[in-house]
Amino acid sequence: MRFGFTTGTCAAAAAIFLTDKKICDFVTVKNLDGLEFVLKIEREDENFFSVIKDSGDDTSDVTNGIKIFARVEMLEGTGEIFFENGGGVGTVTLPGLKISVGEMAVNPVPRKMIELAVREIIPKNSVKITIKIPDGEKIAQRTFNPRLGITGGLSILGTSGIVKPMNEKALLDSLSLELNMINALGFRDVYLTFAFTGEKALRKIFSLTTRNVIQAGNYIGYVIDEALRLNFNKIKICGHPGKLLKVAAGSFITHNKISDGRLEALCTHLALAGAERGLVTKIFNSNTTNEAIKIIHENNFDFVWNNIAGIISKKCAERTFNKIKFDVFFIDSAGEILGSFYDE
Repeated sequence: MRFGFTTGTCAAAAAIFLTDKKICDFVTVKNLDGLEFVLKIEREDENFFSVIKDSGDDTSDVTNGIKIFARVEMLEGTGEIFFENGGGVGTVTLPGLKISVGEMAVNPVPRKMIELAVREIIPKNSVKITIKIPDGEKIAQRTFNPRLGITGGLSILGTSGIVKPMNEKALLDSLSLELNMINALGFRDVYLTFAFTGEKALRKIFSLTTRNVIQAGNYIGYVIDEALRLNFNKIKICGHPGKLLKVAAGSFITHNKISDGRLEALCTHLALAGAERGLVTKIFNSNTTNEAIKIIHENNFDFVWNNIAGIISKKCAERTFNKIKFDVFFIDSAGEILGSFYDE
């Protein structure tokens, strides 16, 4: 299936500023791993450039086909790159996200991609980058932005620069093929993560260079079932609480339209660990799992991640009739281990 581009990649392409009057039909941008993407670019009014977002074969992406605009202005002297909201881009109003309250909802990876793209053309000058998305506020009502406290428009997202298609049958077939490949290579253990960011963190944490890593997406239960069919001995799961807490709550499909229970599971295990009612209530009312992570750390309850990792290991093993052992690792957004459980 055909991959597409994230809003972050589109914004980076639109932000490339050409100092002469010649406008190219296509521009090349890189993600943080050095992969190059070629996107069509158009000149708009007021020195804005635009890119039409192409989500590939991901038919569920509500931002597919929208135009993302960017304008780059050189300021006096050398210095920083500043971002300005030209309309249709959301603003963060609640804590717990990767961007501070009051800032434009442009996540760290696309920010860096945009900065790298611009610095290839303007190495040292202080620069102002204006991003706008027409109808962004209207489209954002069909996303989870309102629930996350992001108001006024869409988020500029992305961790790898690409959008992977989410056709369920094709994805499940791909997961089966990948597990068969890992099995054919002779591996009896497999590392399971949910997506690109998790795999990157996993490989760094364990200094891992082998091929026995699989990205399960939202289908951890399917991967576990296939691993049982192929007689794997152990699965080592590495993931952010935003996904793993759903497994702790008993959900083996982690898509946000199907399951949640993250904060409920977390509050249950905090209460079992002796947390006072006030702390449990504060966690339950957290805006995001990242905010909950911070509150737990501030109240010296970090050990609860080890407890929950053990519960996840038990639930996963039970799904395989205890024929596969599970090691579980919670990681935070920086790729650091929050807690773990080893089934020896």
